[in-house]
Amino acid sequence: MAAVPWCGVRPLSTTSQGRYQSRALRLSNNSIGDLTGITYLLKHFLSRPSHLGWLDLSFNKLERIDPVLCEMRELRVLYLHGNSIWSLSEVDKMGQLPHLHTVTLHGNCIENTRGYR
Repeated sequence: MAAVPWCGVRPLSTTSQGRYQSRALRLSNNSIGDLTGITYLLKHFLSRPSHLGWLDLSFNKLERIDPVLCEMRELRVLYLHGNSIWSLSEVDKMGQLPHLHTVTLHGNCIENTRGYR
């Protein structure tokens, strides 16, 4: 029996192909070390993966900003807190995302870098 994701307040709607009609994806607390395969995951589960606007990757094991994140042109909110990101140059990569307005980085090694905020 396949597990059904928690649907929160509103029920999740799906297409006839069984893909979720959502612009948000929560992948927190999964020990993810890199984003290999995330494009496949998005295409497999979301009806319009290019419209992803909210991505929660908090409390994983990410050490860098994978270039695949910079391809998510509609991304507005990105949670990266509780990972292992240590370099400001990694964060600079996200400057090319035109709609990104919220990024969380607390709980990363980067907090120890002077002036990171």
